[in-house]
Amino acid sequence: MRTYLAHVELANPITTAAGCAASGAELSQFFDLARLGAVVTRSITMAPRAGRPTPRMAETPSGLLNAVGLQGPGVDVFLEQELPRLVERGARAVVSIAGGSIAEYTALARRLADAPGVAAIEVNLSCPNVEDLGRVFARDPAASAEVIASVRATMRYDVPVVAKLAPDVADIVAVARGCVDGGADALAMINTPLGMSIDVDTMRPSLAAGTGGLSGPAIRPLAVRCLWQVHAALPGVPIVGMGGVLTGRDALELILAGACVVSVGTALFHDPYACLRILRELEDLLKERGFERLADAVGLAHRPPGAGPRHRIDLEESSL
Repeated sequence: MRTYLAHVELANPITTAAGCAASGAELSQFFDLARLGAVVTRSITMAPRAGRPTPRMAETPSGLLNAVGLQGPGVDVFLEQELPRLVERGARAVVSIAGGSIAEYTALARRLADAPGVAAIEVNLSCPNVEDLGRVFARDPAASAEVIASVRATMRYDVPVVAKLAPDVADIVAVARGCVDGGADALAMINTPLGMSIDVDTMRPSLAAGTGGLSGPAIRPLAVRCLWQVHAALPGVPIVGMGGVLTGRDALELILAGACVVSVGTALFHDPYACLRILRELEDLLKERGFERLADAVGLAHRPPGAGPRHRIDLEESSL
């Protein structure tokens, strides 16, 4: 079940999704965080953020809308309290960062560059660029590439930089390619697409912010499509897949589309053991299908029937 996020080895492919387990403290009440492939933190910002007004979460058919607004204590508290706790528990920490400008992303990378215990950096590109009329970075290949290039130049060489992509763009392959050209070591997809619901009793939007990010099983086909397209175009780039994963079968679907790591998010809100259950189910499914290694299933749906498995060395060579 071992896998690789760029050159970083993970014991297994299952991680939390950013924003769905804070920085792991709550989940640690239920199980040893070291049993996960990694814990992906909520998106860290330079300054503390109170988040958006309530209500900021609303259930939808097969999904969940949220407009939390990147609530968090800021990078200082994260480095002083939250990251050390993850390290003490033996968890591999993938730190998600978010900013409103290239300078803010760069400043965050600089603060994290020498922090012990950072396994990788996930760059949340679904943030409005305050220097460009609030246009979201993730919707512009050039803007995404500029952010990634700045973070990559600032971070230590041995810490992978993962670009997190949004699905509601004109051409996700173009954005992915821009991020890789900018220096991204891996990609993560999908972030939540924008959605909205209206309460027919109050006759007002369900969320105070009006719109919010949609997650849960409703978006899994969208995630599979994005993974499929990006893996087909960039087969040598590691991909963290996410979007509506509730079971081991869901995780395997993303892996067959091209993911080598799978993040679990919304499922954790009703089942804190979801990550471990999904890992167990995934391992059983792979054994039932005759796989000796997880790597042999990555992107298998792209290959013609009877084609041999692609090994990690094949992926490395194809990216050269």
